Amino acid sequence: MARSFDDATRRNIAELVAAFSRATADEPEPEPALKRAAVVIALTESENGGETAFLLTRRAEGLRSHSAQWALPGGRCDPGETQVQSALRELHEELGLELGEGDVLGLLDDYPTRSGYLITPVVVWASTKAALVPNPAEVASVHRIALDEIEQQDAFSFTKIPESTRRVIRFRLAGQHIHAPTAALIYQFSEVLSGRNTRVAELEQPVFAWK
Repeated sequence: MARSFDDATRRNIAELVAAFSRATADEPEPEPALKRAAVVIALTESENGGETAFLLTRRAEGLRSHSAQWALPGGRCDPGETQVQSALRELHEELGLELGEGDVLGLLDDYPTRSGYLITPVVVWASTKAALVPNPAEVASVHRIALDEIEQQDAFSFTKIPESTRRVIRFRLAGQHIHAPTAALIYQFSEVLSGRNTRVAELEQPVFAWK
């Protein structure tokens, strides 16, 4: 369903995220040593206006790791940073969008990646149709994805790979498949929008994302 970009939608999503029972890396048992990272599910106005969307980027081809892949804005936490502080800093560095902790609606589950990171998704609300200035060193392109795109019944699919017993999740967007970790985080957010506490830490990534 289409969600209007207005205060009522902000309150509704804030309530859904607040009601979400977040699982941290210490549940049910501590994770091995992983590097902390944070990404942003940044909610803003859709390209055509009127609807709520989130920001999705295509990483620059010159990056040393995961170049040209689809991603939520974010990156590794600096020493002494909280996940929220890291997420907001990365959002500003990548897209020129400066928000404060008052714009944060909440956090979703920590997601451990095959490449050695523990990612915390931070849901934020940009109160206006955000003017974006992508950093070309990090971002090839930025896209506003309307929330109804991830609430469609066929938006996500699951498959198997020989290298793992775990299900690989895929997010279908404009004829392409976006994989985990990005797909897993977006999937959990879509489940939160439906009022469900769905875990995603065991959803697998394709082999090309393991490094």
